[in-house]
Amino acid sequence: MYIKILLKTATHSTGGPMADDVSQSKDIQAVEKLQQARSRIKSEIAKVIIGQETVIDELLISILSNGHVLLIGVPGLAKTLLVSTLSKILELKFSRIQFTPDLMPSDITGTEIIEEDKTSGKRTFKFIKGPVFANIVLADEINRTPPKTQAALLQAMQEHEVTAAGETYTLEEPFFVLATQNPIEQEGTYPLPEAQLDRFMFNIMIDYPSEAEEQRIVKTTTAIQDWDLTNVLGGDDISELQNLVRRVPVSDHVIEYAVKLVRATRPGRDGVPEYVRNWVSWGAGPRASQYLILGAKTKAVLDGRYTPSVEDVKSVAKPVLRHRIVTSFNAEADGVGPSEIVDRLLEEVKEK
Repeated sequence: MYIKILLKTATHSTGGPMADDVSQSKDIQAVEKLQQARSRIKSEIAKVIIGQETVIDELLISILSNGHVLLIGVPGLAKTLLVSTLSKILELKFSRIQFTPDLMPSDITGTEIIEEDKTSGKRTFKFIKGPVFANIVLADEINRTPPKTQAALLQAMQEHEVTAAGETYTLEEPFFVLATQNPIEQEGTYPLPEAQLDRFMFNIMIDYPSEAEEQRIVKTTTAIQDWDLTNVLGGDDISELQNLVRRVPVSDHVIEYAVKLVRATRPGRDGVPEYVRNWVSWGAGPRASQYLILGAKTKAVLDGRYTPSVEDVKSVAKPVLRHRIVTSFNAEADGVGPSEIVDRLLEEVKEK
């Protein structure tokens, strides 16, 4: 009933595509289905992954927002296992690419081979699709390959297409790139270009488990493991829920706050806090504002609310902004990172 009242309020205020009773009823059912699916997904993941509640929630938000994710954490925190487990639960085609210094762009997108017709003897080129042709692509240790190979993902991430040998191939929906990166070992790595970082909706930091969680991890992983995972959602279901998120109405003051927060990260503007001018070389672009609103919409629906608030924007601000803020030498000298700058902005930037 609570969701229904919010839906009616949103419908009358926006006069948008949800104005008729039939589509409204379908949206109510979709919201309820999403809430049920969220609980089931988390229950299934809990069979394999212990803890990491926030990380799982942020992964679900990014997937339902049709965004890509950069997972950063030290080795041994089950980043790869989490992604592969999620793909099984969501009944999606999963592909893993282990990034290495000798990886070539064709190893990601695919390559042409010569195929001979045995009856006619005629030879033709045939395109063999690479591992990027999947629903969930795990780019493991993405910063261990040169920029030329990293760039092979750019078109796929932004356009959901791959161009090879003069032909353009459309990737099957839904399509997500979930990349991992090791923050402590930088020898032999290639930092991701800002253009590629900007295409990731979230930068999710995975921390060490608590003592109790680590004890459970050791206990379960050193015994016989029998993970009987159940499929929760398919590709069509996810696409339907992504469309639902796009239809969620947003108040003007929420959009104004998101834009105001992003613009406060840009040191060249008037009225920007002095610490931003001192610590930031380059701030976040308009894509950050878009992802703040998409993330807020998704979080609201996952929580059973049909319109996001400023608090929803704040809850997704750190994973959206911290990889889009380029800090200066002054920040490095003062021991200040992007996360600390975002925290301070969240405290100081007001709704009005």
